[in-house]
Amino acid sequence: MTRNFGLSAMSLAISMMLISCGNDDGVIGLAGNTQAGTEAGEALYGKAKGADDSGNTKKAAKLYEEVADVYPMSPSASKARLRQAEILEQQGKIVESFEAYQKFITRYQGSGSYAYALGKQAEMAHAAADGKVKSSRMFMKRAVSSEKVIEMLGQVRDNAPRSQTSAKAQFTIGQVHEREKDSNEAIAAYRKLVRDQPGSGYSPDALFRVGEILLAEADRGNRNQATLALAEEAFNDYLIQYPGHSKNGEARRLLGNARGREVSRSLEIAEYYDRTGQIESAKVYYREVLKKMNSGSEYDKAKSRLKELGE
Repeated sequence: MTRNFGLSAMSLAISMMLISCGNDDGVIGLAGNTQAGTEAGEALYGKAKGADDSGNTKKAAKLYEEVADVYPMSPSASKARLRQAEILEQQGKIVESFEAYQKFITRYQGSGSYAYALGKQAEMAHAAADGKVKSSRMFMKRAVSSEKVIEMLGQVRDNAPRSQTSAKAQFTIGQVHEREKDSNEAIAAYRKLVRDQPGSGYSPDALFRVGEILLAEADRGNRNQATLALAEEAFNDYLIQYPGHSKNGEARRLLGNARGREVSRSLEIAEYYDRTGQIESAKVYYREVLKKMNSGSEYDKAKSRLKELGE
């Protein structure tokens, strides 16, 4: 008697557990309840579609969202999520639309609309980066922050790894950082692209941009010598990795300028140490000039002064 009661209690507990526990999306796991949930989801989708068809897109978007959130296993859930994203985009709610597309991409990778959703995400992220976020109905009233744009572009990159879409998104991340005057982050973004996808059509320009940024930093910063050396390295790497690229001529010109500036800077430092009596330090920089040049006025000055100093 006690044994039977114990088994009954256990069975009841298991049944209650099955009833109360659904999957991650809140769908009840029992067959009967799943069928009921599917029917409810389809009924709700019908209401959403009716509101949509009658032009009440605000109500439709909310109902579509409810279908996708509460009844993700219903046959129309994927269509509901996709249509929710489209309506939000039309309303100029770019961030919300982007996130709805992401939910679709994450859950419905086998859908025939998967590539379409990826394309829409990329389109919105790049439009936001360009400062041209708009819909067919209105310009976006609230600008997307640079941090959010970078996050969106990162999601686009990660959704399509090793593709041209990914490469373009990563390159644009570098451009956004440049626009924000964050040189270190821009350089890191461009270098990541070159490292991860050296064969992409965006990588040569990315490495070229690294050199240009470093040259600009040398003009502005206090560590001119080290920064110029890094710029030279970037341009050299670019010329070695991407011979024949459209900017090769410009890279050689800038590389020559960087070397000339570096030599001039070395001579200035050498002469400063010379004037202040720090002769050994002066010799170091005079020697640097001779290493970097084979001829020219700076070369002649450095060689002559080293000879006067006993070398």
